[in-house]
Amino acid sequence: MAAMAFPTRLSDADLSAAAEAVAPIARRLGLADELARYAPYRYTEDLGRPSLHLDDLSGIPFLDGVAGIEAYQHRARVRAGDGDLFASVTEPVAGYEAYCRDVLGLGAPELVIAEPSGSRLYVAAACRREPAFSKLAEAAKDGMIVHPYMAMEPLWQLAAALHEATGAHISVLGPPPPVNWIANDKAMFDELVHAVVGRSMLVDTARVTDSAALASALIDLAARHDRVGLKRTRCASAMGNEVHHSSTLRELGQVEVEALVDRFLHRTRWEGDEELLAVAWEDTDLSPSTQLWIPPAGHGSPILDGIYEQILEGPEKMFLGSRPSQLPDELNARIAEAALKVAAGLQALGYVGRCSFDHLVVDHRVLFTECNGRWGGTSTPMSLLDRLFDERPPYRAQDIMHPSLVNKPFPEILAALGDDLWTPSNPGGRFVLYNTGPIATVGKLDVISLADTQEEAERGMLEILPARLGFSD
Repeated sequence: MAAMAFPTRLSDADLSAAAEAVAPIARRLGLADELARYAPYRYTEDLGRPSLHLDDLSGIPFLDGVAGIEAYQHRARVRAGDGDLFASVTEPVAGYEAYCRDVLGLGAPELVIAEPSGSRLYVAAACRREPAFSKLAEAAKDGMIVHPYMAMEPLWQLAAALHEATGAHISVLGPPPPVNWIANDKAMFDELVHAVVGRSMLVDTARVTDSAALASALIDLAARHDRVGLKRTRCASAMGNEVHHSSTLRELGQVEVEALVDRFLHRTRWEGDEELLAVAWEDTDLSPSTQLWIPPAGHGSPILDGIYEQILEGPEKMFLGSRPSQLPDELNARIAEAALKVAAGLQALGYVGRCSFDHLVVDHRVLFTECNGRWGGTSTPMSLLDRLFDERPPYRAQDIMHPSLVNKPFPEILAALGDDLWTPSNPGGRFVLYNTGPIATVGKLDVISLADTQEEAERGMLEILPARLGFSD
């Protein structure tokens, strides 16, 4: 990994200050009592046991509408290595395992296919069914680390079941659910940021509990900002967002705005049990993402692994991909310092594992917008490159989708890339492929475009890759 031009760790004094700042939140939520039942399975240190990697996405609303989403389970493969296991309820694309094992050199972990009951997003629940559970229990007889995409309740239930079956020590490399939702719930995360670094690093936001209050908050914000947004608090990749021009809202009456809000709540399946947000929708294309690794409290500072520019599309800013930050060093340093402090607040509450924050840069101000307390579309390619390179090269990572790729055999895609396919023996190659499962149904996969310069990495993704695969204009 390249040397960073910004801070990557905090001092002990900063860690203590962050812990003190979040202590009132922990007391108000009764967090100590909430966490007690997860204590037997909480991750404290790596004792060299095998890891079980699984990408269970069932806790995030609306992902069932993403094309090919059930095949995203195979993103877990690029985190696994020799002696590990990874689980899914879907079969990998033919040829992908050989590519990971023999071409990229990512070891030979064991794939456990579990039989689903109901939604195919519920991988952890499927792993508790036979014959998958017996395979996992045999592998866990001397202990196991369960390393999920997102550490939701079903993952902890799986850890408890494996412990009961084996008597071995099973730990979950992720935050217990009460802390998981402090991170992933946008309203709770706002409270955390406010406590640690102050309100000035947050977007102008109203936090409400009913539709009438949401409409009033939207009207109030529209009087001060050019655009405003509605947000559900637990959605990913902009799926719970709706953006409006304030000039349009100013022409509507209270009743009409309430009807607009009700349509939003119906579309996003709000059931009345979750807070709602009205926010100022800032006019900026600068939306950096900070990628962090958070060790258990007492085991050192959170580590900032990188700052990335998010590639977003549409008015709701749907995530498409990422590239290393090209922002000025001074701005990166301010982003880094703030992110590390907020991460230290999460750590003090009991957070462990992969985490990222989304930011906006508005008139040289750094703002937090949300936390992704899980693996994701930026951390996955970043960590994959850390397995392949001593130092990350310039790159752009994103998903691509084209009708001509539907059902296209994966070996044919590799062949089409020819000498532009990166391998350890072809270091001049441009492209690394992953998340290939959706090829079969929707012609979609994820690609990392590598180069010696960022400009050339961009050209590789936007020009050379489409030409190689035969769908350039």
